[in-house]
Amino acid sequence: MLLRPELIECTDPDPVRHVCGEADLRAEPPPSGARKNSVHPIIFSGLERSDIKIRCTLLSMRVLGIDCGSEYTGYGVVEETAERKLVCHVNGAIKLKSGTPMAAKLEKIFADLTAIIAKHQPEVMAIEDVFYAVNVKSALKLGQVRGVAMLAASSSGLQVAEYSPLSIKSAVVGYGRADKIQVQQMVTRLLNLAAPPQPTDASDALAIAICHIHTAATNSRYAAVSR
Repeated sequence: MLLRPELIECTDPDPVRHVCGEADLRAEPPPSGARKNSVHPIIFSGLERSDIKIRCTLLSMRVLGIDCGSEYTGYGVVEETAERKLVCHVNGAIKLKSGTPMAAKLEKIFADLTAIIAKHQPEVMAIEDVFYAVNVKSALKLGQVRGVAMLAASSSGLQVAEYSPLSIKSAVVGYGRADKIQVQQMVTRLLNLAAPPQPTDASDALAIAICHIHTAATNSRYAAVSR
């Protein structure tokens, strides 16, 4: 969800998603000359107090979660409605053929994510801020995919929120060392899905989106009490 210091009244033909009051952003301002939609990641520490103090009334929020991978890049769009219900709009994974040049893979990821953003109109992208790889080569590939995903968000005017894997699992499952199956089962339950999202990259992406929604709601309640 994009926050601005002034009062915002949504004139979008869709139902109003949020009405924000003041926002005390403690992050450093973007460098002079930066593009208006440049990515300045919002880094949260899970359910702990973040460096961004938000004072607003949330009515709904739509988030695109991304689980980066060099073979499958999972995605999922989750919305929290005014009734505080979580709704999954879409989920899946961008499959990258083995043997395809890395440049072509990155182009496909960028094009597909840009199309998903244009169709489902999320307000923010949520992504893991760290990743694990078995070797340096794999780490470099994952970093490239992650960079392209953030570029797709920036090109579409979205902010990017980053979370650690521990924070994501804690927010969704309640246990920071939960495995993929546990995350998949909890995501299925929280979103009231008829079947578990497939592949697990898709359920991981939905978990990242849910983590952002839960964290934003926690920060909002904390700010309301602190006033």
